[in-house]
Amino acid sequence: MSVSMRELDPAFQGAGQKAIHILNIEVKSSGIEIWRIENFHPVPVPTSSHGKFFTGDSYVILKTTALKNGALRHDIHYWLGKDTSQDEAGSAAIKTVELDAALGGRAVQYREVQGHETEKFLSYFKPCIIPQEGGVASGFKHAEAEEHQTRLFVPFARSSLNHDDIFILDTKSKIFQFNGSNSSIQERAKALEVVQYVKDTYHDGKCEIAAIEDGKLMADAETGEFWGFFGGFAPLARKSTTNGYKSTDNVPSKLFCVEKGEAVPVEADSWTRELLDTTRCYILDCGMEVFVWMGRNTSLDRRKAASSAVDELLRGLERSKCHVIRVIEGFETVMFRSKFVSWPQSTNVAVSEDGRGKVAALLKRQGINVKGLLKAESPKEEEPQPYIDCTGDLKVWRVDGQLKTLLPASDQTKFYSGDCYIFQYSFPGEEKDEHLIGTWFGKQSVEARIYEGHEPIQFFAIFQSFIVFKGGLSKGYKNYIAEKELPDDTYTEDGLALFRVQGSGPENMQAIQVEPVASSLNSSYCYILHSGSSVFTWSGNLTTSEAQELVERQLDFIKPNMQSKLQKEGAESEQFWDLLGGKSEYPSQKIAREPENDPHLFSCTLSKGDLKVTEVYNFNQDDLMTEDIFILDCHSDIYVWVGQQVESKNKMNALSIGEKFLERDFLLEKLSLQAPIYIVMEGNEPSFFTRFFSWDSTKFAMHGNSFQRKLAILKHGGTPVRDKPKRRTPVTHTGRSAAPEQRSRSMSFSPDRVRVRGRSPAFNALAATFENSNARNLSTPPPMVRKIYPKSVTPDSAKLAARSAAIAALSSSFEKPPPARELMIPRAVKVSPEVPKPKSGTISKQNSAEPKPKPETIKEDVKEIEVEDEEGLTTHPYERLKTTSTDPVTDIDVTRRETYLSSGEFKEKFGMAKDVFYKLPKWKQNKLKMSLQLF
Repeated sequence: MSVSMRELDPAFQGAGQKAIHILNIEVKSSGIEIWRIENFHPVPVPTSSHGKFFTGDSYVILKTTALKNGALRHDIHYWLGKDTSQDEAGSAAIKTVELDAALGGRAVQYREVQGHETEKFLSYFKPCIIPQEGGVASGFKHAEAEEHQTRLFVPFARSSLNHDDIFILDTKSKIFQFNGSNSSIQERAKALEVVQYVKDTYHDGKCEIAAIEDGKLMADAETGEFWGFFGGFAPLARKSTTNGYKSTDNVPSKLFCVEKGEAVPVEADSWTRELLDTTRCYILDCGMEVFVWMGRNTSLDRRKAASSAVDELLRGLERSKCHVIRVIEGFETVMFRSKFVSWPQSTNVAVSEDGRGKVAALLKRQGINVKGLLKAESPKEEEPQPYIDCTGDLKVWRVDGQLKTLLPASDQTKFYSGDCYIFQYSFPGEEKDEHLIGTWFGKQSVEARIYEGHEPIQFFAIFQSFIVFKGGLSKGYKNYIAEKELPDDTYTEDGLALFRVQGSGPENMQAIQVEPVASSLNSSYCYILHSGSSVFTWSGNLTTSEAQELVERQLDFIKPNMQSKLQKEGAESEQFWDLLGGKSEYPSQKIAREPENDPHLFSCTLSKGDLKVTEVYNFNQDDLMTEDIFILDCHSDIYVWVGQQVESKNKMNALSIGEKFLERDFLLEKLSLQAPIYIVMEGNEPSFFTRFFSWDSTKFAMHGNSFQRKLAILKHGGTPVRDKPKRRTPVTHTGRSAAPEQRSRSMSFSPDRVRVRGRSPAFNALAATFENSNARNLSTPPPMVRKIYPKSVTPDSAKLAARSAAIAALSSSFEKPPPARELMIPRAVKVSPEVPKPKSGTISKQNSAEPKPKPETIKEDVKEIEVEDEEGLTTHPYERLKTTSTDPVTDIDVTRRETYLSSGEFKEKFGMAKDVFYKLPKWKQNKLKMSLQLF
C-alpha cells in the first residue's frame, strides 16, 4: 500500500510508542492514546480526561501493547456517542484507517457504538465508562458539576427497571444498587465495582451504600427509600428482548466484495481463504459481528471506501449498532479465521516492514520521532524461571498397579520411562507452607499416556538433578511388553546406554536416556555414553563450558568413581563410534521447548460436555469470581483456577475442562495436547500462578459469594484478613534449626549422600499415609487435606480423612482409562501449625502422645472457646447461616457461624452439644464445620 504525507494527519505523529507491558504488573503507563474528532480532525485528549466521553462526540482510541517477544501490538477503536453526527462518525472511521496506515497497516480496528461497546474496549477503562451529556460539534454544552443531581444511569423512570439487569441510583447521600431478581451473583459483584467508582469519583469516597433486592417490599427501610424516588413501589414489566434493534441470532453469514464503494454479494457454497483477493476489500456479515477484510495490496482510498460501504450496508439492514471489526491481510483475528471452513496456518503474503518503514521515513524528514514505527528489537532469549522455592521437602512414589512404593532419597530423581510416579513437594510460601502434588507418566507407561518430554520448569527445579532411564521396574510395564512381545530395554548399569545432558545450571539439570545410535547426537548438547567399564563424555561444537560442567555433575550420579574419556565433536575415537554402531548424520539445532507466551484469561462453562469460554481482556485479580472456573492460557502451561463457591460436580470436572481447552485450541495457537495442566484452588494459589497478576492474598480471605465479599469491602472499607499461620523454622532431619545458608539444595557428587531438607511433622504424617495407611500413629490427628475435587465430608466419613486427595484421584484413574494430559496439581494441604510429629510404631488413645502445647497457644484456644460459648448471642436458622445460603444473615462473625445456632439445631446438625464440640481438636472442629458449609 502506497502512503503519501498528505494522507497522514499530523495529530498521529509519534503515535503508538506508549506501550504497556502486559507481563509487567508494575507498569504505570496504560498504553492508551485518545483523540476527539473536532471539525473533522483528531485532537489529542489529555491523559487526565481519559475515560471521559461525551454523548455528542466521536473518538479514536489507540491501545499499544508490548508483547513478550518484543513486538508492539496495536488495537484501534473509534467510539461513537449516541448523539454524534453522521459526519463526525464518518470522520472517525476514516481517521482510524489513516492511523492504522501510520502504524504500518497491521492494527485491528473496532467500531464502538455507545451502549454496545465490545468487552475489549470496556476493559481499557475498568470498571466502566459513564458518558456525559454534551459535545463539541453537536452544539451541546458540557454539564457543569455544581450541585449533585440524583440520577439513574439509564433514563430516570420506573419503566427503565426490569428483573434481568442491575441498576445504580446515585443520590446526594447514598448510592443504591438495584439487583434484578434474574441477575447473577457475578453480575451483582461486577456492578459493585461500578458503585465503588461512582462513590470515589462523584462523592470523594464519602457516602452510604445500599443493595436493593428485587422483590423486597417496603418493609425494608432502604428498599422503601429507594422506591420513594420513583413515587412508590409498583410491579416491574418484563425486559424487552429486542432492545430496539433487529435480532441477528439466525442471520446466515454473508460475504460481500467491495466494488466501487458498494458491497457486492459473493456466491459460494462455503467460505475459504482462497476467496479473498489481496487487491480487494471484503465484508463478512456474521450477524452481531461484521468483519471488513482489507487486502495487503489495497490502497488507502479503497480501505476508506470499504469502511463507508459497511456503514451503508448496516444502515440498510437496520443493524447500525452491530460490532464492526476491520482486519488486515496477514493479521486476521482468531474470530475472523474461525468463520472460514479452511484457513492455512501460514500464507505466502509478504508481511514486511516496508509499509511501516515508508511512513517512518516520511515522518523522519519532518523531524518527528519515529521510534514507535520501527521494528521492535528481538528480546534476548532467557532461561525460564521456576518461580518456586527450591528448598522444600520432596517425596516420590513409584506406582505399580494399586501399589505405591516410596523411593529412597538417593533414587527419587531417577525415573524410568516405562513407569508412573507420584511426587509431593512441600515448600515455604509467602504466608504458609505450600504443597505441589503431581503425577509423571513415562512415554512407555502402561496407561499409554504421553507426558514425558513436556515437563514444566517447576518440575525440574524441585528435582534439580533429574535422570530418565529407558524401560521400567513395575510389574505393569513388564506385563505390557510381554503382551506386546516387545524387547525389554530397561536400563542396566553395565549395558550400553547414551544420555543427553541438558539444563541451565546445577539447580536444574537433566540426563535423558536416548537410543544409543549416532543419529541421537546433537551439536547443541553434551552426552554420556557407557558400556561395561567404558565411559565417554561427548561435547557438541555448539555447547558451552557450563554445559560441559553439567556433564561432570551428572556423571557422578550415573557412573560415579569412574574415569571418562572426553570426546570433542569432530575428533571422536573409533571405539566411540563403534559403540554407537558407526557414524551417521545428526542434527545441530537445539531441541526447543514450548515457549511461554503472553497470558490469556478465559471464564469457562461446561454444559453437557461442551466447553464454552469467554476471554477476559486486560485481566486482573478482581476478575476471578469465586463462583466460576477460569483458565489462564500461557501456551506452554495451562492453569485451571477453581473458585471456592463452584459446585462440587463442576470442581470434579476441572481437569476435564483443561483437557477440552487444549483440544479446542480456541486461540488457534497450536497448543500441545501434552501441555502441563495445573489445577489451582482459590485461596491456595502458588507463586508461579500469582506472578501473572498484581496479587493481594487478602482478597480471598473472606467467606461468602463474590457479591457478599465485595459488598462487605464497600460498606466497611476493608477486607478482614485471616490469621497468618506462623512460619515453621526450617529444620534438618536431625531436628535442629537450619541456618539460612544451609537451605541451599545444591547437590554433592556422592551418590550415597542423602539430601538434607526440612521435614515438617505434618508432611511426615501425610507421607506415612502413602507408605502404610494402616500404620499411622492414631494419637496424631491426620493433616487436613483440601481435595482438588472435594466431596462432601460427613462425621460418618471422618475415618477417610487420612487418605490423600492425590492418591484418591490417582487410584480412580488406574481403574479406568487415565486422563490424556499431563497433570501437575498444585494443591493446598492445609495442616495445623501445631500438629505434633508422629511417632512410628505407637498406637495410643486420642491426645495421649500429643506434646504439651505452648503457653501462648493454650491462651489463644481458651480465649476463643470463651468467646464462642458466650450466652445471649442472637440465634439464626441453619439455612441462613451456611455459606451457600440464598438469604444469608449479615453482620455476623463469618469465622464462627456455628455459634449462632440454637442449642437444639446445633446438636441436630453436629450430633453433639456445643461444649463437647469445643473440646475437639481445632482441626476436627474445622472439618465438621466445612462438611456442614459453616466454614
